Amino acid sequence: MTQTGFVYDDLYLNHNTGSHHPERAQRLTAIIKALKGAGLLDKLFHIEPVPAKRNIVEMCHEPGYIDRFQNAVERSVPFLDTPECPLSPATFEAAICATGGILAGIDNVMQGNIKNCFCAVRPPGHHAERSKAMGFCYFNNIAIAAKYLQKQYSIERIAIIDWDVHHGNGTQHAFEQDPGVFYISFHQNPYTCYPGTGKASEIGTGKGQGYTLNFPMAPGAGNQDYFEAMETVEQKMENFRPEFVLISAGFDAHADDPLAHINLTTKGYEEMTRKVKGVAEDHSEGRVVSMLEGGYNLQALGESVKTHIQVLSEG
Repeated sequence: MTQTGFVYDDLYLNHNTGSHHPERAQRLTAIIKALKGAGLLDKLFHIEPVPAKRNIVEMCHEPGYIDRFQNAVERSVPFLDTPECPLSPATFEAAICATGGILAGIDNVMQGNIKNCFCAVRPPGHHAERSKAMGFCYFNNIAIAAKYLQKQYSIERIAIIDWDVHHGNGTQHAFEQDPGVFYISFHQNPYTCYPGTGKASEIGTGKGQGYTLNFPMAPGAGNQDYFEAMETVEQKMENFRPEFVLISAGFDAHADDPLAHINLTTKGYEEMTRKVKGVAEDHSEGRVVSMLEGGYNLQALGESVKTHIQVLSEG
């Protein structure tokens, strides 16, 4: 069994989104329950988050935006930028520690303490733009993680695999001109699904042209559609040869998820994990850091994350 890292802290539960919001604390308690039930939790290398340093967050977000977020929480403003991004007294701390936890996971992988890592964090991140909260997201965790790998560890080629059912607009925008970060997204067709970005024609700009790859999936698409798209990814990665793989692990493309219309199964997530892990083993010395994005059916989420971690932990 590979020692897999696990980033989690109860402080993530304190980000209170209200009683009817899909991105709620019970998502994490469902994951913990599933891991305990499978006897997995005690086998993981536990990593405690610390707040991300401000200068690291500023690699992806405007200083004025960070101030505005923090001040809004202190002034008990009900939401940041949009009602889908509600604020509670603990939201800023949870968000900065979600990012910080992921960076701690990266440090542990780079130091050789673990081969790979799953970060059970909230709030999620991939919709957050440089100076705007969107889609339940405040800081773009995965974009900050990639910038951190570039700056702190001089990693020159990073693959970001985003299989959340919604397109990671913020992540794509952060790297669309950067040939050192290959952004790959599988998501429900943007004409039928939030946020409306991620068309197949969006391939990056300038020096980054050809380093963005979008797979818009028709409503009803299932495991086989994803596996076929993944074959294209595997071919692209043969040329790109990433030194590190990051996963925006949304589990809301599950057939049982209420927020979209894609029919991946838990078995489908297992196979996708195995394929992405294979890319990392071929090119990146197995280095993978995966972080929670969406997933709103608690049962499906718990089962899918458990399976995802089981595959990461396989020797």
